[in-house]
Amino acid sequence: MPVPDSAKTIAVLQPGYLPWLGFFDQMANSDVFVIYDDVQFDKHGWRNRNRIKSLAGPHWLTVPVLHSGKHSPANNAIQIDNTQSWARKHLGSIRQFYNHAPYLARYLPEIEELLQRRWTLLIDLDLALIQLLARWLGIERPLLRASVLALPGGQSERLLKHCLHFAATRYLSGSAARDYLDVALFARHGIEVVWQDYRHPVYPQLHGPFVSHLSALDLLLNCGEQSRSVLLSNTSPSIS
Repeated sequence: MPVPDSAKTIAVLQPGYLPWLGFFDQMANSDVFVIYDDVQFDKHGWRNRNRIKSLAGPHWLTVPVLHSGKHSPANNAIQIDNTQSWARKHLGSIRQFYNHAPYLARYLPEIEELLQRRWTLLIDLDLALIQLLARWLGIERPLLRASVLALPGGQSERLLKHCLHFAATRYLSGSAARDYLDVALFARHGIEVVWQDYRHPVYPQLHGPFVSHLSALDLLLNCGEQSRSVLLSNTSPSIS
């Protein structure tokens, strides 16, 4: 069931490096979008890496990070390891694998300029890329940071407090949260939990059979101005 325009819907997501389409689907279907930047960094997650498509299939782009011996550092504390030439390698891979993509020339200059800046914190790089891809996808949302809001509480309680802070009536969540989210807690406060049921679209793509769940950059380089309609073509949130 689509989220009604009359409802104030909030989504709270961890940052990601060149995120996938589902990330931007949640952004597009929310009125308030909060970046969960102060929760624990997951070393093998999507905060510092994503995939594009090569001749051999999915190809990882990984930003090397420094852990500095910290125990369970937060997303907003992770520093980039700039002793490695990661930006040059990522740009080289993008140019190589999307050399024949119809919209490479349109988008590459801004990606190139952004990646070649001297980044220290991973969160700053991630947010800059999220804002860039969102703009290209025609999604206008301010990126609010949970660390600035500084709302306390445990896992479900803290998410609820974000809803209450913005007077939201719906909380839009990824389906992975079904394992831990206390839906009854939200219901007691008059907030409906809406589960994202994003059915990945198929679109024209280079290098053989279609591969889903890549970075949204793959869609943009292949489909250009049609990317927004492709992104939102299979949106189907469902109310718990």
